[in-house]
Amino acid sequence: MPKDHLNTVFKGALILSISSLVAKILSAVYRIPLQNIVGNTGFYVYQQIYPLYGIGMTFALNGFPNFISKLVAEQPDETSKSLIARRAFHILSGLSLVVFFGLQLGATWIAAHMGDVNLAPIISAVAWMFVFMPWLATGRGYYQGKFLMGPTAVSQLIEQVVRVAIIIMAAYFSVRLGWDNYRMGTWAMSSAPLAAICSSLIFTAFGLRYLLAPAPAPTHPLPSYRKLTKRFVIEGGTLCLVAAVVILLQLVDSFTVMRGLVHQGQLPEVAKALKGVYDRGQPLVQLGLVVATAFSATLLPALTDALAKRQPIEFKRQTQAMVHVSLALSMAATVGLVALMPQINRLLFGSLEGTTALRIYIISILFAALITTYTSVLQSLNEYTAMIIGIIAGLATKVLANYIFVVHYGINGASAVTVLSLAVMFAVMWLGSPEDLQQVLLESGYLIKLLALSAVMGIVVILSCHQITALVGPILANTRGMAGIITVIGVLIGVLVFVAGAVYARLFTIREWLVLPYGKRLIKAVAKGKEHHS
Repeated sequence: MPKDHLNTVFKGALILSISSLVAKILSAVYRIPLQNIVGNTGFYVYQQIYPLYGIGMTFALNGFPNFISKLVAEQPDETSKSLIARRAFHILSGLSLVVFFGLQLGATWIAAHMGDVNLAPIISAVAWMFVFMPWLATGRGYYQGKFLMGPTAVSQLIEQVVRVAIIIMAAYFSVRLGWDNYRMGTWAMSSAPLAAICSSLIFTAFGLRYLLAPAPAPTHPLPSYRKLTKRFVIEGGTLCLVAAVVILLQLVDSFTVMRGLVHQGQLPEVAKALKGVYDRGQPLVQLGLVVATAFSATLLPALTDALAKRQPIEFKRQTQAMVHVSLALSMAATVGLVALMPQINRLLFGSLEGTTALRIYIISILFAALITTYTSVLQSLNEYTAMIIGIIAGLATKVLANYIFVVHYGINGASAVTVLSLAVMFAVMWLGSPEDLQQVLLESGYLIKLLALSAVMGIVVILSCHQITALVGPILANTRGMAGIITVIGVLIGVLVFVAGAVYARLFTIREWLVLPYGKRLIKAVAKGKEHHS
């Protein structure tokens, strides 16, 4: 690969990574003020339908664009690239229309099986975003296939900013004008198609030129619609499935948690509020995953480059660095959030309701981060079997166990099954991965060091929080302001303990430290310290 082209690829990957990071943070953070404005029941109404939106955006943002970019990159000339994009658009249009009409006609049936028929108008509102999914996915995939990441990055940011703005406005006006929660939910979910329209405008010129204008004569043979559809279902479907793992688990929750709580004996209104409390865990897990996977993702271009150049030793080193960094950050985030959960719950959501359920739910970060990292490596190796079996096994666990656990243990049970499902997914992927990839977790006592260090950090943070609470008194400690102060102090103590312990225990190699923020400075500081003492 020429150097200029390689630089273009890396710059494009960086632009897309930054925009994805910003979009993920926006997607997680807005739900905190939303819950504060509309309360637990209002949050339940929004979160019940959110997985349908999440699946649609995963298709339009990650799964199908990545597959279409691969199709486009395979073509030998510009005409073939435009024609394959056109065929992809036709196939996706058929798929999206089936989904759109299925949601519109089945809205009442779906809402009834979620345990709340009042959700039907909200399902109808979110269905409209699937009409724009082919346009978005094809536009993004076409430009990514030509290594131009700018249009995808811009459309992604526009979609999130517009959607978040509409949701917060809908929540605000619902309180000011006295709307019920379902009317608020309908307006909030109308943000999905409106944001899709705005982000689609980026691809207007592309669409008019390549999708809607008369097709040019082909210069090379193209795969038939039948073969292309088969590839869409198998390859594209796998990419979509991988990208939507956490959202699919949330979809199972939408159909089982509310109904399970009612079967347990809760009144419907109480069950709705409890589901809203349970849903507090989702933005926290999203934020934790952003932290856990953002820095390890910077190693992906180097991983791909090592594979392309057939450098197995370098590939193994990059893989080890990626897994170690992701696991360490996800473990630190998980333990820190579990330790600080009472304060975080009070600070962000104004109460201590569901603290135990949220503590259990937060453990999802650990397994979800490992799944994300391992799927990236397995995809680069074109190893899809372990991924598919793992995802199916995890989803089957959630579907079979969730309702039963909710009936017996309430929202604590739902949290436990989510963690169990992700653990099953990862275990199957790990066991089905090549032996070298399995050994990455077990080499040089890394896992034992990390577990010991995380335990020490968690204990120190919990004891510090208890000490501060004892000093200020229970009344002041229960205010949101003091919860915020304790949280900040707890985070700083946790970071200091973890970093100092990682340096002392030699948890990371120099390569792994360099991936982390300020890692280079830390290496220099430690080296200077050793010189000073010698």
